[in-house]
Amino acid sequence: MSVSELYSQYTRVWIPDPDEVWRSAELTKDYKEGNKSLQLRLEDETIREYPIDVQNNQLPFLRNPDILVGENDLTALSYLHEPAVLHNLKVRFLESNHIYTYCGIVLVAINPYDQLPIYGQDVIYAYSGQNMGDMDPHIFAVAEEAYKQMARDEKNQSIIVSGESGAGKTVSAKYAMRYFTTVSGSASDTNIEEKVLASSPIMEAIGNAKTTRNDNSSRFGKYIQIGFDKRYRIIGANMRTYLLEKSRVVFQADDERNYHIFYQLCAAASLPEFKELALTCAEDFFYTSQGGNTFIEGVDDAEDFEKTRQAFTLVGVRESHQISIFKIIASILHLGNVEIQAERDGESCRVSPEDEHLSDFCRLLGVERSQMEHWLCHRKLVTTSETYVKTMSLQQVVNARDALAKHIYAQLFHWIVEHVNKALHTSLKQHSFIGVLDIYGFETFEVNSFEQFCINYANEKLQQQFNSHVFKLEQEEYMKEQIPWTLIDFYDNQPCIDLIEAKLGILDLLDEECKVPKGTDQNWTQKLYDRHSGSQHFQKPRMSNKAFIVIHFADKVEYLSDGFLEKNRDTVYEEQINILKASKFPLVADLFHDGKDSAPTATTSSKINIRSSRPPVKASNKEHKKTVGYQFRSSLHLLMETLNATTPHYVRCIKPNDEKLPFHFNPKRAVQQLRACGVLETIRISAAGYPSRWSYHDFFNRYRVLVKKRDLANADKKAICRSVLESLIKDPDKFQFGRTKIFFRAGQVAYLEKLRADKFRAATIMIQKTVRGWLQKVKYRRLKGAALTLQRHCRGYLARRLAEHLRRTRAAVVLQKQYRMQRARRAYQRVRRAAVIIQAFARGMFVRRIYHQVLREHKATVIQKHVRGWMARRRFQRLRGAAIVIQCGFRRLKAKQALKALRIEARSAEHLKRLNVGMENKIVQLQRKIDDQNKELKTLSEQLSAITSAHTMEVEKLKKELACYQQSQGEDRGPQLQEEVASLRTELQRAHSERKILEDTHTREKDELRKRVADLEQENALLKDEKEQLNNQILCQSKDEFAQNSVKENLMMKRELEEERSRYQNLVKEYSRLEQRYDNLRDEMTILKQTPGHRRNPSNQSSLESDSNYPSISTSEVGDTEDTLQQVEEIGLEKAAMDMTVFLKLQKRVRELEQERKKLQVQLEKKEQQDGKRVPVEQPSNDSDLDQDADLAYNSLKRQELESENKKLKNELNELRTAVADQASEHSPAAAGTAGSYSLLLNQLRLANEELEVRKEEVLILRTQIVSADQRRLAGKGSEPNINARTSWPNSEKHVDQEDAIEAYHGVCQTNRLLEAQLQAQSREHEEEVDSLKAQLEALKEEMDRQQQTFCQTLLLSPEAQVEFGIQQEMSRLTNENLDLKELVEKLEKNERKLKKQLKIYMKKVQDLEAAQALAQSERKRHELNRQVTVQRKEKDFQGMLEYHREDEALLIRNLVTELKPQALAGAVPCLPAYILYMCIRHADYVNDDLKVHSLLTSTINGIKKVLKKHSEDFEMTSFWLSNACRLLHCLKQYSGDEGFMTQNTAKQNEHCLKNFDLTEYRQVLSDLSIQIYQQLIKIAEGLLQPMIVSAMLENESIQGLSGVKPTGYRKRTSSMPEGDNSYCLEAIIRQMNSFHTVMCDQGLDPEIILQVFRQLFYIINAVTLNNLLLRKDVCSWSTGMQLRYNISQLEEWLRARNLHQSGAAETMEPLIQAAQLLQLKKKSPEDAEAICSLCTALSTQQIVKILNLYTPLNEFEERVTVAFIRTIQAQLQDRNDPQQLLLDFKHMFPVLFPFNPSSLTMDSIHIPACLNLEFLNEV
Repeated sequence: MSVSELYSQYTRVWIPDPDEVWRSAELTKDYKEGNKSLQLRLEDETIREYPIDVQNNQLPFLRNPDILVGENDLTALSYLHEPAVLHNLKVRFLESNHIYTYCGIVLVAINPYDQLPIYGQDVIYAYSGQNMGDMDPHIFAVAEEAYKQMARDEKNQSIIVSGESGAGKTVSAKYAMRYFTTVSGSASDTNIEEKVLASSPIMEAIGNAKTTRNDNSSRFGKYIQIGFDKRYRIIGANMRTYLLEKSRVVFQADDERNYHIFYQLCAAASLPEFKELALTCAEDFFYTSQGGNTFIEGVDDAEDFEKTRQAFTLVGVRESHQISIFKIIASILHLGNVEIQAERDGESCRVSPEDEHLSDFCRLLGVERSQMEHWLCHRKLVTTSETYVKTMSLQQVVNARDALAKHIYAQLFHWIVEHVNKALHTSLKQHSFIGVLDIYGFETFEVNSFEQFCINYANEKLQQQFNSHVFKLEQEEYMKEQIPWTLIDFYDNQPCIDLIEAKLGILDLLDEECKVPKGTDQNWTQKLYDRHSGSQHFQKPRMSNKAFIVIHFADKVEYLSDGFLEKNRDTVYEEQINILKASKFPLVADLFHDGKDSAPTATTSSKINIRSSRPPVKASNKEHKKTVGYQFRSSLHLLMETLNATTPHYVRCIKPNDEKLPFHFNPKRAVQQLRACGVLETIRISAAGYPSRWSYHDFFNRYRVLVKKRDLANADKKAICRSVLESLIKDPDKFQFGRTKIFFRAGQVAYLEKLRADKFRAATIMIQKTVRGWLQKVKYRRLKGAALTLQRHCRGYLARRLAEHLRRTRAAVVLQKQYRMQRARRAYQRVRRAAVIIQAFARGMFVRRIYHQVLREHKATVIQKHVRGWMARRRFQRLRGAAIVIQCGFRRLKAKQALKALRIEARSAEHLKRLNVGMENKIVQLQRKIDDQNKELKTLSEQLSAITSAHTMEVEKLKKELACYQQSQGEDRGPQLQEEVASLRTELQRAHSERKILEDTHTREKDELRKRVADLEQENALLKDEKEQLNNQILCQSKDEFAQNSVKENLMMKRELEEERSRYQNLVKEYSRLEQRYDNLRDEMTILKQTPGHRRNPSNQSSLESDSNYPSISTSEVGDTEDTLQQVEEIGLEKAAMDMTVFLKLQKRVRELEQERKKLQVQLEKKEQQDGKRVPVEQPSNDSDLDQDADLAYNSLKRQELESENKKLKNELNELRTAVADQASEHSPAAAGTAGSYSLLLNQLRLANEELEVRKEEVLILRTQIVSADQRRLAGKGSEPNINARTSWPNSEKHVDQEDAIEAYHGVCQTNRLLEAQLQAQSREHEEEVDSLKAQLEALKEEMDRQQQTFCQTLLLSPEAQVEFGIQQEMSRLTNENLDLKELVEKLEKNERKLKKQLKIYMKKVQDLEAAQALAQSERKRHELNRQVTVQRKEKDFQGMLEYHREDEALLIRNLVTELKPQALAGAVPCLPAYILYMCIRHADYVNDDLKVHSLLTSTINGIKKVLKKHSEDFEMTSFWLSNACRLLHCLKQYSGDEGFMTQNTAKQNEHCLKNFDLTEYRQVLSDLSIQIYQQLIKIAEGLLQPMIVSAMLENESIQGLSGVKPTGYRKRTSSMPEGDNSYCLEAIIRQMNSFHTVMCDQGLDPEIILQVFRQLFYIINAVTLNNLLLRKDVCSWSTGMQLRYNISQLEEWLRARNLHQSGAAETMEPLIQAAQLLQLKKKSPEDAEAICSLCTALSTQQIVKILNLYTPLNEFEERVTVAFIRTIQAQLQDRNDPQQLLLDFKHMFPVLFPFNPSSLTMDSIHIPACLNLEFLNEV
């Protein structure tokens, strides 16, 4: 490929530019060898002639095709050079807002100076577990790569973060550490990951400061090692720091600040605890005000100080140490404000005695002011013979003061770092670590000093290690692909490093000059000139003798030698240090004591300490010979050894501009940093080899258009690739064939892209030619057709005009004809009407005549008819009378004959006997009634006589009083009475008149009101009509609005319900997670303890209260006690002893268990004694007697049971009646009618019961009479009685049957047995009561003994101890009482709920019983009185209950739950274990055993949890127990007795309801358990599906042929490539879905739950796919949108085929569907923007913008999405209230709902297979 082929017309190149560094241009004509210039067209359409260096043939750089611009990896570019790298970074940063880009193994991070939503938890989880090349570049991808390599290769890792100040190094390192802490978690409960993150605010406060380039610049380097254990969880960390910039403590340049901690402390100076620091604002102190502005915009120092204090507390710094730290920092500020006054001689100076700052300095540090004041202005000179004290000049004193301040701060800094390391240290063994190096990048300023020299020296070392590592990776890649390779020539900076650190290098000469007594910076500089003037990396400036130039790998740097010696020595006078060592504050003294001085420092005063410390001072002199340069070189060598022993990962931070503007790119600054950080060196090393690498499959799919047709027939793709490359690229050195890839030299891929584009361009031209010809043909045919159409229309117009003329002529003739016809017709009509009228009158006359004649004939016929009828009726009446007379005579004759026969028959005795049969009972009954009535009559007559006598006496008394009264009044009262009568009559008449007036008035007003009401009713009717019309109009208008509002309200209510359910299920999920974590911790504690005698309760013994927060129906305390035991085990005995409540609760439980054990033991002994005394009695009898006795015993027991049950029901009925009557009486008057009707019903029921009692008494009387008659007959006739003989009755004789006699005898036997059973029961109750009283007596005795012992012990104690002991005893007593009261309250609440439930049930039973009794009473009246009362035996049927013994419960749970395999029940009834468990629960309910119910349910739930924990990854097992848990829950609802759950039950199923217990709370527990199982099922399914989703949905070629236009992919890191082929297709997901669906359907899971499962799984598919789409640039293309649409349609088709489309699963895919549509839509005009905004409603604004930024054109014929179009989209979507989260939460789980689904099976129809080994279960 010649140069002329590359530099042809339309080729784009890069030319240098002074403003933009590089500028793009296009060749306007071909370049030919020998040309001295190129004709170029710039992007602004200007023409420019670019000169060429003919001698060196230096042509401009070629530009990459647009298809490659914006790549994630810079090494994937075809042309690798500086302008290509710069342009790619610029496009990604400005147009796509991507701040991260790969450059081989380097991650280039550009500081956006803006907050981006790409660091949340969702993004961390999205990158977790992904390969480095699979997702967009990110700091999380680098962290995941390091973490994965550490776990896979078991090798330590390092992440090296470097860059300029303000480039974002600290933030990148912080996010990397945050990733590790989030993904790995902590190995213990020490929250080490929180401490690692908490160290950042501390280090930023004491080591970061504001500079001109960065508001939060790190002024030191740090290397943090994060330690991991064998399970790769964080166990600790360690921090190393490098080269703290101490000079910043005493000097800051303009617009810069000191370290943040000084300003934070000044901002908090007003706090009460900081009053003693004597601080004011930062402007008042010299060390914090030199930079001018002491504030940072947007930063609150007081708030940051609070965060710093919290971080100190979190890492374990005590409050006292914090105050000491703040005192030391405040003392540094006061030291800077000490005023030093020079003396007149100029050789000495002094400090004013009134200087408050020096006093505050000495007070805060705990030293003597006089000594510090003296040694600030003097120094000590020690010789071999004597010691001199010398004064210092003003400048020397200021330098000494500043040196002391720097030294104090440096020592404090190292102490804090050491303390943080102690907090992060762990005693566990470290298996591996990941180091994060946050170190300064290459720096060059106008004035460069010692700090810049050390920084650039460190970067030289790091660049050397970087170059060697990159070179090593290149070699490993070539060797892996078996490609012959030659040594790549790369820049080696070892000569520059030797210049600095070798023998007699710059640092060595600097240390020598520091040892010279009068060494100066100028002398040292001259030595450098003399020694290294011949070095290629060292130069002398032309205009200065105080500076030198070092040529680094990044740039030339000129260093000013002033201050080098002083900074390297870091001199601090020993006298000042000794004063600080003698501080009375331990922390201050410890700061300045090394290991050798620690022993003798704590004894004497400061003066003695100074005189006696000469040997230590000399030793410290030797230590001080280690200069700053030497220490830095040593620590740097140690760092390089650590990095070389790890696998490094590089992050290069770039600062895009110096103005800190968001998303503003300065090319000059960016290029400068790219050159300095080694990115371009990486590009150069890659370009020297084979930078472009393609797999054979991708190469074939991309460039198959260049393959000839005959070559495509070959099935071997490698052979095809070889042939096409050999034919296209003639130079074999330009490419190499590896084992799995093809390697290309730089530029070859661009050449292939050019050939491909030319091929497409030629094909396009051919297509255009053909299409244009076809368009012209179409145009000609269209014109020809138009001409023919015009001709046809013209001819038609002429023909239509001729036809119109002919039609008009013919119309005129027709009009004339019609007019003439009309005139003739009118004349004819007049004549015809006259004739018709004459005919009508004539015909009417004739008809009337005929009518009158017919009328007369009809009347005559009627008269004849009535006469003939009257005559016929008279004749019939005569005949009927005669017949009746004859019949009466005959019937009278027959009646006389029958009467005669009846009289004869009535005289016979047999007839009388038949009449008297059965009358005796009636007579007895009537006699009883007569007696009762007589008694009642007698009582009433007595009452009447008493009342009559009383009335008579009263009347006599009144008469006597009246007579006396009349005598006293005399005759004068008569006229007065008459007057009163007259007045009363007048008043009566007046009242009558008034009443009449009122009646008239009332009548009149009533009439008026009626009239008014009628008017109002009429008006009301009119208004109603108007209202109906208006309502109809309003309904017509607002029907749609109302429907919309109702729909919205329904949606809101549903959403609120879903949110509430989601919150509740999240709580259940969190509870299960905590429970799982508790189990894990318990296992670890068991492993760690391994102590003899330590035992843990087995998990199957934990009660239900420990598994849930719901109380059970029983009041057992086993669960609480075991929970308490578990708490004691977990927190330890020492801590548990401090909890008095727990301890007393345990004591109480132990005592109760001991009492229960004794009681059970006593009962067992009694049982054994009874069994020993029982002796079997044998009675000889034949087989028939045995059978008869057995039948009699069975009948008697059955009768006893029925009677006792009847008695129990009667008592309950009476109690219920009383309760209901009382309740009805207490109701309001509004309920009086109901109460009255109910009272009437009760009265009827009472009468019916009385009648029933009467019948029963009659039956007993009859039985007694039968038995007595039998006995008399036996006594009169001997040993062979004849029961059939006649018996004499008092009133009548009755035939007695043998069966009646036997029945009466059995009744007497039964009565005896019943009485005997009652007597035995009473004796047993008495014995039990005596035993309980004895037990209570023993307990009281034990309590009394214990109290006596306690009292004796108390007497031996001191009075204070006695008081304390008494208080403890009282506390324990009150605590026990409190616990007892709580338990009593719980029992009462439970009993209340139980009674309420039973009341509802009994109400229903009462209603049913009353109806049944009414029906029975009506039937009883129709039957005869003498009924047969024998009890018929019923056949024993299976009642749907299973009985088991208490000791078999563990075996039941093991066979039915823990060891059951779902495969063992293949072919059986689905959910068979749930049915079996319910039948066992029903039997326990039937026998009213609440402990059995509680124990069985608890063991079942714990067993299910144990199985699920053991099979936590088994989908089939989890689905099996989810279906069984739901079915058991449905059974508890269906058979609970609640009417709401029994609507679909059959009569047989209603018989299987629970009778005694309300298991509502257990239903809640089972519901929570079902939620946990459902969440585990989703988790398992997610784990199976997630590896398939991305490959199947985004990467697999579902539609063949689209891969041919797949864009070039970036180069993936070899270390990240997975082993083997892990690609999946969509069929794999569908097969997995089919497997899930089959398993759940076979196991009988409810269809509603299956729908919810697939809705959740489809949401996971949607979330994972969309998240990967948002984080991957390579899949955001038109072809991916097409593939997605196809894949989603296949999944929807699968849903419809399985009838799952109603689950809402398809709706969860809506965001993915809209994303696929967004990839396929046009993205140019504003109309396209409106279409996108209206279509993508399920996507947030951030997601839409992100997809548009990531969109990659398929080829060069497709345009990119412009920035203006994206801005238009953002402007139109700015009103949306979208969430700030970019990615979907794929861990989000919809709240599950378990709808009630009753079973149609009855319990008695279920068969238990033998494979379950449940033979110990008995069917009841």
